[in-house]
Amino acid sequence: MKHLNTFLLAAFFMLSFTAVQAQDENNPWAIGIGMNAVDFYPTGEDAPLGGYFEDFFNVGDHWNILPGFTRLSVARNIGGGFYFEGAGSVNMIERFGDDSWDRLTYYSLDGTFNYSFRNDANAGWFDPFVGAGGGYSWVDDEGAATLDGTVGLNFWFSDNIALSVQTVYKHAFQDDFNSHFQHVAGIKIAFGGMDTDGDGIYDKNDECPEVAGLPEFNGCPDSDGDGIADRMDACPNEAGLAQFDGCPDTDGDGIPNPQDECPTVAGTVAMNGCPDADGDGVRDSEDECPNEAGPADNNGCPYMDNDNDGVVNEEDECPEVAGTVENNGCPEPTVEVINELNEYSRTILFDLNKATLRGESEETLQAIADIMEEYPTTDFHIEGHTDSTGAESYNQQLSQERAEAVMNFLVEAGISRDRISATGYGESQPIATNGTSEGRQQNRRVEISLEGEQGESTDEMNMNN
Repeated sequence: MKHLNTFLLAAFFMLSFTAVQAQDENNPWAIGIGMNAVDFYPTGEDAPLGGYFEDFFNVGDHWNILPGFTRLSVARNIGGGFYFEGAGSVNMIERFGDDSWDRLTYYSLDGTFNYSFRNDANAGWFDPFVGAGGGYSWVDDEGAATLDGTVGLNFWFSDNIALSVQTVYKHAFQDDFNSHFQHVAGIKIAFGGMDTDGDGIYDKNDECPEVAGLPEFNGCPDSDGDGIADRMDACPNEAGLAQFDGCPDTDGDGIPNPQDECPTVAGTVAMNGCPDADGDGVRDSEDECPNEAGPADNNGCPYMDNDNDGVVNEEDECPEVAGTVENNGCPEPTVEVINELNEYSRTILFDLNKATLRGESEETLQAIADIMEEYPTTDFHIEGHTDSTGAESYNQQLSQERAEAVMNFLVEAGISRDRISATGYGESQPIATNGTSEGRQQNRRVEISLEGEQGESTDEMNMNN
C-alpha cells in the first residue's frame, strides 16, 4: 500500500505540468502505437537500488528498450473526461538496476481508467491525463499481477492524431516479482466520431448534421455567404441583410426584395417598393403621365381643361367653351347678353291682333337662337306683353300665344325645348304709359329673361346681376 501512496504523491507532483486531449465523445475510440521502456531501478523498497524517483531519467544505465513498435493500446471514451485503455507490450530485459541480465522476455497486459484534463484546462492540443488500473506482467516464465498508476501527456496535432508520452508505475503483488516503471512514447489515433455531412463538425455538436455547414453556425450552412445561417435566412440563396432576415434590398429603398414589387427601382412603402415620381398615388409603371400628378381613374394623368376655364374636361359640361365653375364649366349670359337678346326681341313683328310671326322677323329670331346656342346650359324664358287696349282676357291670351310662337321658332332653330319656357303677361307689366300711342307701342313687346328671373325688367335683372 505504501508503494501506491508513494505513486499518488508522484502523480500529484507531475500534474503541475498538465493541460489537454482529443479523444472525447466525438472520437470515442483511440489506438496507440509506440515504444516502451521498462526500468526496475528506482522503485524503492526491495528494488535493486535507490528510492522511487532516484536516477529516474537514467536512460542509458537503467532503461530496457526494445527498438520498434513494442506497445499497442486501444482506448474507449466513457464520458465526462474518463476513458478506459487496454494495452499490451513486449520488451527485452537486459538491465536490472545496475546489474546486467541475460536477455529475458518481458510481456504485459494492462487495463487502466484514465481521466483527461483537456476540458478542464480548456486547451485543445495539450492534454494531460492520469489513470489507475491493473494488469499482469511476465519476465520469461515468471509473472505477477500489478496495480498500475499512470500519468501522461497527449499533444494533439489534429482532432485525430496525437503524440503521447506516459509513465506507468506497476506495483507487483508477489514478493518474488519486482515492481517497476514502464515508460511509453508513441502515436495515438482517435476515431469513431460521426460526421454525417462531412463538414468537420461532429454530429453531436452539429445543429444541422445532415447538411454540410460552417463552424461559426454550429455546422449549419450559409449558402449565400451573407453571415446569416440558412435556417434563419428568409432568402438563403441570395446574400442579404440581417435587418431583412437575410433578404437583399437591391434598390436600397428600405423594402426587401420579396416584399418589393419593383426590386430594381427605388420606390416607396405606400407603393410596395415601386416609384411614384409625381406623388399622385399611381405607380410610374402604370402612370401614363409619370411626371404630372393625376387621378388613378385617368391613368395618372391630369384631366384636360381645353377651354382653360378652371373646370377640367371630365367635369366641364362645355369643354370647348370657357365658362364658370358655378355653371359646371359652361358660360352664363351676362346682363349685356340679355340686353342684346331683348333688343332683338323688341323688333319681332306679328300680324295685327294675331300671334303669327311676320317673315321679316325670322332673321332676328335666328340671331336670338344663335346667341342662346352659345349658352347650352342656360334656360331662357320668353315673355309676351301687350298694351291695355281691348279686353284684359283677350290681351292675356294674345300675349301667351305670341310668347309660344317665339318659343316654337327657337325650338325649330335648334334650341332644346327643355331650355325654353313661355308665359304671356297680357297688359299686367307695362313699361310705358298706355295713354299715348308711343307708350302703347312700347308695351306691345316680347322680352327674353333667364329662367327664374321672368317678369323682371331689364333694370331689375341688372341689379340682380
